Order: sequence, then structure tokens, then C-alpha cells
Amino acid sequence: MSSTSRVELQRLHLINALFAHVTGQDLYLAEQIKSAITFSLSEFEAQTTEHPEFAAKYDAAFNTAAAELLAKSFAHLPRHGFFHWDASHTLTAATPLFARAELMTGLKKLSPFRESTLLVTNLRPALLPADKRKTPRRKQEYADALEYTRELAAARTAPSANLNLLFL
Repeated sequence: MSSTSRVELQRLHLINALFAHVTGQDLYLAEQIKSAITFSLSEFEAQTTEHPEFAAKYDAAFNTAAAELLAKSFAHLPRHGFFHWDASHTLTAATPLFARAELMTGLKKLSPFRESTLLVTNLRPALLPADKRKTPRRKQEYADALEYTRELAAARTAPSANLNLLFL
């Protein structure tokens, strides 16, 4: 399997997981959503073909477009809460102090809902930048951030609530 088809398959599974409430796990519908997102980024994709170094930026743009579409789809479900936290929107957003503040804001917003989704994007690129070595210390910080996010969400969510925590 070529690396291009592997990446496309990963994107398809990502869309299928994110939009399961829409697709009902139908890969054909997930492919339609993926194609729509890809079409919206077609100019950027053409630039990526000419300049392979843009691939990481294309992946980030794809994830951002998917997160925006997901937010719009949940906006039509009044009984389902949705909060998106982008860990890379500032240089310090992924540090424990700032992450806690932003996650608490999101969890407070989701508290009135019995069903909700907390989408965390760009945590990995924020803590493991592509242009820097993935040292054991950086890998441990990333693992700690994942665990911290899971534990905070579990501790601050009512036992009767159903919170879907998604990392993208």
C-alpha cells in the first residue's frame, strides 16, 4: 500500500469516527464527507503536490476543516453539547496551566448537557513539533498531557453524563 493511499485511508477512518452520528458507520457516506472537505482544500492540495513540504500544513488544514464541519453538525443537535479546544492556537496553550484553564472552560460549557463531545485538536503537534526531535522527554510530556486531559474530563463530568472525548 502506498503512503498516499495509507494517508487517505487514515483520513477516511478519521471522518467515519468523527461523523459516526451522521454516517452510521457507513464508509460510503464518510467518503462523501471526506471528499467535500478535500474539495474545499483543493487549491491547497495542488500546492502540496508541487511542494511536498506543505504536507503537514495540509493535514492541519484538513483537521481544522473537519473540526469546523463537526461543530456545525453538532450545532443542529440542541441536546448535544460540543466544545473544540485547539491546543496549538497559542505557544503556551498545551502547557498544563493553560490547558487546564481552557479545558475547564469547555467542560463548564458542556456541563448542562447529558450528551456532549469534547474535541481536542493539535495536541500532538503542539508538544511534538515536526521540526524538532521527538526526545523521550517530549514524548513523556505528550503522554502526560493525554492522561491529564482524560483524567480532568472524567473528574469534571457528572456521572450521569455521556462525554465523548476525541483527540485529533
